[in-house]
This record gives sequence, C-alpha cells and structure tokens, in this order.
Amino acid sequence: MKKWILSVSLLAGAVGLAGCGAGGDTVATSSAGDVTQEELYEAMKEQFTPQMEQTLQELMYRKVLSDKYKVTEEELDQEMKQTKEQLGDQYDMFLSQYGLDEEAFKDMMELQLLQEKAVLSEVEVTDQEVKDYYKEWQPPVKVRHILVEDEKTAQDIKNQLANGAKFADLAKEHSTDTASAQNGGDLGWIDYANRQQFVPEFTEQLNKLEKGQVSDPVKSDFGYHIIEVTDKQEKKPLEEIKEELTEELKLSKVDAETLQNTLNKELKAADVKVEDESLEGAFSDLSESNKEADTNAQPTEETNTDEAKDDQPKEEKPAE
Repeated sequence: MKKWILSVSLLAGAVGLAGCGAGGDTVATSSAGDVTQEELYEAMKEQFTPQMEQTLQELMYRKVLSDKYKVTEEELDQEMKQTKEQLGDQYDMFLSQYGLDEEAFKDMMELQLLQEKAVLSEVEVTDQEVKDYYKEWQPPVKVRHILVEDEKTAQDIKNQLANGAKFADLAKEHSTDTASAQNGGDLGWIDYANRQQFVPEFTEQLNKLEKGQVSDPVKSDFGYHIIEVTDKQEKKPLEEIKEELTEELKLSKVDAETLQNTLNKELKAADVKVEDESLEGAFSDLSESNKEADTNAQPTEETNTDEAKDDQPKEEKPAE
C-alpha cells in the first residue's frame, strides 16, 4: 500500500464524521428541549476540530478530484483484490483496528485511486527507465516469518522445522512480531515496491529464497528472523507487464510532499474557499501556497524603484 497516500487513520476518522453537518433538522428531542443538527455541528467543531478539518479535507478532495478524474468499478475491484492479497489473513483485523466495514474501506480506496490519477498525471518516465526498472524488478512473493531476540532460539526453531514442526505453531508460540504471530507469521503477498518497507537483510532473503524454502537465522535491528517463502509468482516478459511497471515506477517517484503539492494545485484550480473560519486549518497548506504565490507575483520595492528610474527621462549632456 502506498505510504504517501492519506493515512488510513486520517480517513477512518473522516468516515466517522462524514454524515454530520450543519442544519436546522432535529437530531434528538426531550421535554427539556431539542438538539438540532446546527447545535451538534457547533459542539463537534469545539470538541473535535482536527477530526472535523480532516473530514472537510476528505469530502473536498473527493469532490474536486472526482470532477476531473474517473475511477471505474473494475479499477476499484482490482485495487481491493490486491489489498486483500497483501494483507492476507490480517485483512479482517485491519478493518477492525480502524473501525471500518468493507464498504467504508472501499470508499477510501476510491479516494486513493483518485489521488493516484491526479499525481501520476504529472509524472513522466521514459521507456529506458522502465527497461532498467524491469531488470531489477522481482515478482510478488508470499511470505511468513518468525522473529526472536537471539540467534540460539532462531537456530533451535530452524531445527524444529527441519524435524517436521509446523511453522504456524512455532510462530504463534515464539515470534515477537505479535501482529503476524497470531496469523502463524503470515505477512501476505509482498510486491517489489513494498519490499522497500522491510529492513535490507529481510529484503535480501526475499530475492534469494525459492518457493517452500526456509532461511537460516537472519540478523536485523529487530532480532533474528526465520523466513519462509510460501508462494512466488513468475517474472513475466516486459511486454506483458509494461503498463503495470510504468505505473509502479511513477509511484516510486512520488512522496507525501509531491502528493500534497498536487492536491493543493487541484484545490486552487477549483477555487476552494472555506467559509467557516473555525475550519480554515483544513487547507492551511493551500493558504500558505497562495500567499507565497502572491508574494512572488508582487515586485519588490527595490525592483519598483529601479523600474521607476528606468522610466524617467535621462538627462542629456550638452554638445561640446
């Protein structure tokens, strides 16, 4: 999953507030008086300003980007499929962790794709860059691991596996990576781009191990890993995956700053303005970029003075 895309926690918070808005409709009634949507809206702004600003961001990004870019149902289904494959058995836990159901998560994926389309429209790569990238590129692998603190324990686990012990059972019993341990050490499918999220020692093993092969103890800053590649896709000819690799290479050139600059550009083009002063912080980056643009557009006092001097008629010397 792309690290530079708006964080899941941000969007998950936005999902929870997206249905709230100002208005005169009654939210709750009592013999002591009613609570209107407007009252609730004002109270939420006071108590949950950051979340309200995040919600405003999410809503405006979606409106502005969807007006210019389109995400097909096929594209969305493919993204959901890839995400589920990457998360593997951790998918349900992932949704639960952020308080999401699958429909809400699908909405988030749609916004992610809209952002991708916006930022990738400004990134270019050459055919030679794609060819060079393909030479280094490796197909996705399905991986599980057991992480322990010392080499002796790691070697003991390796010996137990060689004698027929089940990898999943040992992972649940010994692995200090609690997130994957409860799933038998399963890390799901790891594609080439996501390999960069792992420590170099771990990534190096992914390039070496064949399907069904278990590594010797691998030392990293986190401890000692026992790694198994449980499945591995074949590397297809460049012609068959060129479009996919081109997009992947473009994405590798994008970071959070590049994305934010693109979003600011799209919002500015759409003439976005926040009418509620208490939520102006939602687009503070946009406001700052506008100020910088205005400052750069205005000539400095020194420039004005020089220009004024140039405009004045020059005194001619009398002919001798």
